Amino acid sequence: MARRSATRRRARQRNPVVKRIAFAIVACCIAPPAQAEESPWTLSASARLRVESIGGQFRPLPAPATDTMVSLRTELAASYDAGPVRFNAEVWDARAWGQDLRSSANSGEVNALELVQANVAVKLAGKSALTLGRYTLDLGNRRMVARQRFRNTTNAFTGALLALDGGKGRKLDLMFALPHQRLPDDAASIRDDKVQWDRESFDVMFFGGHGTLPNVLGGTLQPYAFGLVERDSAKLATANRRIGTVGARHFVKAKAGAWDHDIEGAVQFGKARRTAGAADVTDLDVFAWFVHADAGYTFAGGWSPRVVAMFDAASGDKGKAGKFTRFDALYSARRFEFGPNGLYGPFRRSNIVSPSLRLEVTPSKRTDGFMAWRTAWAENRRDQFAATGVRDASGASGNLGGHQIEGRVRHWIVPGLLQVDGGAAVLLKRRLLTNAPNAPATGNTTYGYVDLTLTL
Repeated sequence: MARRSATRRRARQRNPVVKRIAFAIVACCIAPPAQAEESPWTLSASARLRVESIGGQFRPLPAPATDTMVSLRTELAASYDAGPVRFNAEVWDARAWGQDLRSSANSGEVNALELVQANVAVKLAGKSALTLGRYTLDLGNRRMVARQRFRNTTNAFTGALLALDGGKGRKLDLMFALPHQRLPDDAASIRDDKVQWDRESFDVMFFGGHGTLPNVLGGTLQPYAFGLVERDSAKLATANRRIGTVGARHFVKAKAGAWDHDIEGAVQFGKARRTAGAADVTDLDVFAWFVHADAGYTFAGGWSPRVVAMFDAASGDKGKAGKFTRFDALYSARRFEFGPNGLYGPFRRSNIVSPSLRLEVTPSKRTDGFMAWRTAWAENRRDQFAATGVRDASGASGNLGGHQIEGRVRHWIVPGLLQVDGGAAVLLKRRLLTNAPNAPATGNTTYGYVDLTLTL
């Protein structure tokens, strides 16, 4: 991941003439004329067009056996640096067309014309800052809190973010936020790409801290702790989660001719209900866990191949009276480890035990890609398996869900301006996904997508 991020940064630095012309056009439309090097304005825009299709659906009915969707995500962002404070705003417009009437597409794919960021950042000592208002956020390797990249919509929050920078890579992020409930969330309005303002309220509160400490045991240590408190209201049905999540990550970044690793684990505790149903009023004791570990080696020379072995596991619910043990992935991202989501996305950090092998290559500064294999079992055979919706309460269908083979290639057609991204995945279903009572008889799952992204 580190190498692909570096590739993207280098690509953005190229073709400056084209980018300056594009920025000038946007600036003339929405900002007063000014010298580029003196302007307090920072402007950006992007548009991503995606075509994706799934066959051999893994989700239970009424999800269709096959589905195809065309989606468009447009992002417009502007910042104004007023010296001691900085004003930021960002609009996302995520729409989709052509999906089946029974499609799994939901508010994760559609969120038309939404102001995901509108905040003021107060500059403090050094690089520290206090942000107030609507904001998006990446923390650590994005396994707990993330701004989405692949998904068509993003997580967003309203509240306060105190980012303390101690220099030399030492950081502490403290947040108190009201997570946005993406709207609309009914199938008919989603199909119509209806514009409806996202909702935030004190019915759902998310808070915590995330630290970064370099030079610990030869790498970087990132401890964290988060709390999530929610309650039912007339406009929101919840599982009344009142949970804490405590964890840590230790990593060494990938570099040519060297080994790297990324190890992370967390536990959850507190109270929650098994479902969000109005009839479910039983508070259960929560204890759940999650672990990730990977080790990789990057070869020097052509294509800079990196081979990495990965392992992910997260607890499922045992169904015991008075207890709830399924791990909650909070506001995370999963594409970078578990494969594409959208119409696909069978795996997540919940009721899963899954090893994986991956080969990453970078043929040039403009191109990167990878191939990966993953096998996944249910950590608890009686609970819903990962993100599939498939469940065998008797446990008779066993633990093995299946094997996934996926690949991806990205190429900058015009460096820093126009990129094409294509990928595919095959899910070879095994007993749990074929024999469970609600498993669809649709054969193995195939999925593919193509993105075209314009960035200004």
